[in-house]
Amino acid sequence: MLIFSTVFVQVVVLFILIFIGVFFSKREILTESAVKSITDIVLYLVTPSVIIKSFLRKFDRSTLNGIFLSFLGALIVHLVFILLTTIVFRDREDSRNRVLRFAAVFGNCGFMSLPIQQAVLSADGVLFGASFVAMFNLFSWTWGITEMSGDKKNISLKKVLINPGVTSLIIGLLIFVFSVPIPKVISLPVEYFAALNTPLPMIIIGYHLSKSKLLKSVTDIGCVLCSVCRLLIFPALALTAVYLLGFRGNLFVSLTISACSPVAAYTTIFAYKFDKDTELSVNTVSLSTLLSLATMPVLITVAKLIA
Repeated sequence: MLIFSTVFVQVVVLFILIFIGVFFSKREILTESAVKSITDIVLYLVTPSVIIKSFLRKFDRSTLNGIFLSFLGALIVHLVFILLTTIVFRDREDSRNRVLRFAAVFGNCGFMSLPIQQAVLSADGVLFGASFVAMFNLFSWTWGITEMSGDKKNISLKKVLINPGVTSLIIGLLIFVFSVPIPKVISLPVEYFAALNTPLPMIIIGYHLSKSKLLKSVTDIGCVLCSVCRLLIFPALALTAVYLLGFRGNLFVSLTISACSPVAAYTTIFAYKFDKDTELSVNTVSLSTLLSLATMPVLITVAKLIA
């Protein structure tokens, strides 16, 4: 109960920040253009700062081994999710089917999970969470973009290898492995920007939540099924696989936090870009985000108990 209450409080705090975003949106303090700008700040400055900050520590081989294992764990989780989603989702309407498959595979492992990683596991959680984000980028710009568009020609090797998540991870790894001394005049700004990682992403999620049609999402069987798979069924099966392979400790808990996160906002971005069912994508993101208030504390608590 102590573990559950600790995790639950962290998730509730995030949801308070989310509903501040909802309130600001309803009062028209937050506009679409403002949210787009804040999103860019988070993607290109705040999240990279969080990742780099987590590597500003003394080098030790066990941590490096943990980082490589986190890559392996993230790879396994994504492969299991992709396998399961091709089996479960067979909607007759191609546009809906592609959105549901993408949504079931890709979770909000950056905006939603990294703040929880930081709160529950401190620096280790962010280290392992950053590896998951890198794997998320790899799969979303290969399998994900092919699945959503229906055309392999849309795969961009440049976007796979050069994006804020992967670039900041490489920079952080180089600093960590080679023990590069970072002066205070550089490290302090990085820490200040990293401190924005919790409030800004939650406010952005709140804005998008305010634009969704939740009543319609609850009555959409595909939307509900996708949310249940994304939050409970798929994480349970994938994490059982990595547990049987010997993953334990903070690494296993970190994988759980990333794997059970709600549907990624990328779903709506890609649906809009490739002219798929955008309304379904928004509703799925919103419904899964609300339901995660109940599901994430339960799964993370179980993970901490058995890890």
